[in-house]
Amino acid sequence: MRKIKRNLCKFLTVVAFLGGHLANTANKDLVYSKKPNHMGIYIGNVSNFKPNKGHIFFNLTDSISIGDTIGFENETTKYTVSELMIKGKNVTTANKKQLVEIGRMKGNIHIGDRIYKLASKELSTKAKLSYSTENKKILLSAFVKVIENEPIELTVTTNNSDNEIFNNITVHQKTDIVAVKANSRPIDEERIRTQISKTNNTIFSFGAINIDLEDNLFIPSISVLNELRRNCLDEILAISNSRIFRKGKNVKLGLSSCSKKVSIKNRKISLLLNVINKDIDYTLIKNVDNVYIPLKYFSNKKLEDTLHSICDNFKAYIYLPTVIKANYKNLLNNIVSNSIDKFNIKGFVISNISSCIFINNLKEKYGDKFEYIANYTLNVYNNYTDKVLQGLGVSKITLSPELNSSTINSICEHKVSDNELIVYGRTPLMTSNYCLLGGTNKCYPTCGSKCKEDVKYYLKDRLGFSFRIIPDSIQTVTTIYNSKITSINGSDFNVNSYRIDVIDESIDEINDIVNVVLEGNRLEGKDYTNGNLNREI
Repeated sequence: MRKIKRNLCKFLTVVAFLGGHLANTANKDLVYSKKPNHMGIYIGNVSNFKPNKGHIFFNLTDSISIGDTIGFENETTKYTVSELMIKGKNVTTANKKQLVEIGRMKGNIHIGDRIYKLASKELSTKAKLSYSTENKKILLSAFVKVIENEPIELTVTTNNSDNEIFNNITVHQKTDIVAVKANSRPIDEERIRTQISKTNNTIFSFGAINIDLEDNLFIPSISVLNELRRNCLDEILAISNSRIFRKGKNVKLGLSSCSKKVSIKNRKISLLLNVINKDIDYTLIKNVDNVYIPLKYFSNKKLEDTLHSICDNFKAYIYLPTVIKANYKNLLNNIVSNSIDKFNIKGFVISNISSCIFINNLKEKYGDKFEYIANYTLNVYNNYTDKVLQGLGVSKITLSPELNSSTINSICEHKVSDNELIVYGRTPLMTSNYCLLGGTNKCYPTCGSKCKEDVKYYLKDRLGFSFRIIPDSIQTVTTIYNSKITSINGSDFNVNSYRIDVIDESIDEINDIVNVVLEGNRLEGKDYTNGNLNREI
């Protein structure tokens, strides 16, 4: 115990010294605005530069080797070190405090410029070796049939004789969309092969792809090939998972016997309202059992009537923030207490481990009045965590969107608590102790309070994708959401309830999403993704 306390003190000392995102003091320089990309490791300043030969001289503050990638503070170009010298002699590696000369450097380089090492060839080589012989893909073969006025068909076969779980599986899928005569630019075999081969980060890889294609045909929607591939891969995973459980190869957790399958008709629907608008009548939402409301909205007096209508018509839960800053703790506790007095609150969704203390405090005051749900941010990746959380007072866990279908099935097969699966929504990519609108980690009188305005804000990346951002108007915290919407079919998983996360969707859109989920389907199209279901963890 003493050793643990000493290590904890050391950790807290480092945190206090570094500050960073955990600090409560104002810091407008937390995000470095002049160089948003990867800066690398500082290795020195240019002491001399011969532009005609492209040679630079500098004293090293860290090691450098041939093949390393470096950059300069005023230059966006990356350079690979191909010529490294010490006192005019070529070397392969130079160490800290040595004066080195690097050749073949051109660009916006000046004496005094800072130099950064962006990548190490040695470390990159070691990293490649570490995974080059691991995580072998499951090899697949495919047969695609595209005949005029007939449904497009795809047959996929596995033949991994050294892997009994995936050995000799054949699945077949076809679509209602038919190929028609082309007026121009008919589909060719190469295009079909390219679409079918897109396994991305899944555990699969296609080898032979045979195609039966009639001449001069056009496929009205090329995305149908993607859908066929996804459905085939999902079916193969389902078969392999059934083999795992049938043969008893899943991890033995020593818990209670396998839980009974929950009928899709008995599954509840939970709705997280990331954004609440006082002009919307939320009572028009249909077939929803539970509604999760972010804590910050309970501090807004203009929303009181709206919150009353939600809490009186649905089982309402206060959705606690992922980040709770120390200097806002008392304020947030007061908001919770006032909300319990004013509104019909069923329970709480807890989003970080410190909320376990929060549960104890509420239980001492209110007994077992409230239900506590563990948010996915508590990272429940196995049934041991599930059991521990149940002992702390949690009755339901939210499965992480980072889990693949195999891990979800494993948790569901021996679940301890009820569980909930997020089947729709933009997944938060980052929660930052920083206000992107004010450019600081603390509110200032001159910031303009843009976070309180009814305006939608986005970050746009270099590929043109827009990422919705939502500021927390209380704590100076910003959440950045994925540009794609995760939409999955949850009917194959033994869960108790589905969760739908919405931001800007209208009431009609919410009702349509709920209907799709209850029908055991998912939304399709370029704006949607099935997340990590088919990926390896």
